[in-house]
Amino acid sequence: MIPVCRLEDLPDGGSVRIDTAPPIAVFNADGELYAIDDTCTHQDASLSEGWLEGCLVECPLHEASFDLRTGRPTCLPARRPVRTHRVTVDDGVVHVHPAAEEGTAA
Repeated sequence: MIPVCRLEDLPDGGSVRIDTAPPIAVFNADGELYAIDDTCTHQDASLSEGWLEGCLVECPLHEASFDLRTGRPTCLPARRPVRTHRVTVDDGVVHVHPAAEEGTAA
C-alpha cells in the first residue's frame, strides 16, 4: 500500500503521478478515484499529463485513450491495456495498492 496524498489535494478532474517502478497515475474522475500505470502503452508518455473526460484519459502525445476502470485502450494507436490498481481512502489519505506484475487488474 502506497500513500499518495490527502483526498482534498486531489480535486475532481485532477491527477497525481507516483514515482514507483513503473510509475502510477491516480485520477479523480467525477469523485471516483482510479489508478493505472502512468506510461502509455503506445509510446512513452505520462498519462497523468493527459486529458481526463469522465472515466477516460487521453494520452498527451498521440490521442490514445484508456478507460480508467479497466485499463483498456478505447482507440488507436494504443492496442495494449495499462494495469489498473486498487485505490482506497483511509483517514482522508489516498492509498494505492499496486497490482501484481502479471495481469492487468488489481
